[in-house]
Amino acid sequence: MDRDRRGPALPAARGPVSAAVTAYLRGGAAPPRDEDADRAPVYGDDLHLALYLCYELHYRGFAGVDARCEWDPALLRVRAALERRFLAALRRDATRHDGVDDALADLLVEPVRGTGVSYFLREAGELWHLREYAAQRSLYHLKEADPHAWVLPRLRGRAKAAMAAVEFDEYGGGRADRVHARLFADLMTDLGLDAAYGRYLDAAGAEALATVNLMSLFGLHRVLRGALVGHFAAVEITSSPGSRRLAEAMRRTGAGPAAEFFYDEHVEADAVHEQVVRHEVIAGLLEEEPELAPDVAFGIDATGFLEDRLGARLLADWRAGRSSLRRPLETAPVPAR
Repeated sequence: MDRDRRGPALPAARGPVSAAVTAYLRGGAAPPRDEDADRAPVYGDDLHLALYLCYELHYRGFAGVDARCEWDPALLRVRAALERRFLAALRRDATRHDGVDDALADLLVEPVRGTGVSYFLREAGELWHLREYAAQRSLYHLKEADPHAWVLPRLRGRAKAAMAAVEFDEYGGGRADRVHARLFADLMTDLGLDAAYGRYLDAAGAEALATVNLMSLFGLHRVLRGALVGHFAAVEITSSPGSRRLAEAMRRTGAGPAAEFFYDEHVEADAVHEQVVRHEVIAGLLEEEPELAPDVAFGIDATGFLEDRLGARLLADWRAGRSSLRRPLETAPVPAR
């Protein structure tokens, strides 16, 4: 058995389907059943942890899990059942735009002042809010560019060249210390968090898992390449103004230089990326494959829908004075400044 010792530990299960997947990955248990996947609430913890576990096998895997599980037929079968339910729910609940132009135009409209997470953190956030936010988002940011890279062999011409250029920036322009995932790990260290990959999987809620699962779903399926480009556009176009507010939150609370730098870097980089994505990646893709326009719009809509669900969950918890996490964070050390 090719047991990987380097990945994160398997998390605690959150219901029948994630329990079955976890037990199967540990070895010796029966394969997960389709009926468990069919009964799990479509936006709930059980389904999204199970789907996250299946997807993570295509990234770094888990400590003690056979690397060959990545292509295990039983896991692929249950993953497909979970994906079908997730994708059907998103097409039903998230679709707002028929055209790419309208979807892109809405991305450029800033939310009403004070209604989003970045506004809350800038204006009223305390260090414990910032730490929770970083822990939740670490599942995304520590693999930030990876699922988007899967689309590169599925693009041609202008779209491929432009996508590769933006990804090159995400990976630090060839410098390991400037890889955006590395910069986020430095941010976590400033906030007194453990920056190990996958460390906060047990703490993150279903809403955070769903945002990461969406990237993996779109990235792993060639048929969804248009939706992945839409997701990429939604992330890059909305990043710069939100990052500016988050950088201000880090400065106001004294979070630390690396915490500030991560978001300052995204203010500049993503303002440039926005133009490249709109005028080269999307335009290039639709020049080659105009039939993918509805999928691009769907990718934008699905991204916004799940980000809004995560934001609503965080704000509801924080405004009620309670933690947004499933498990408490370790006590933050006093930073040496």
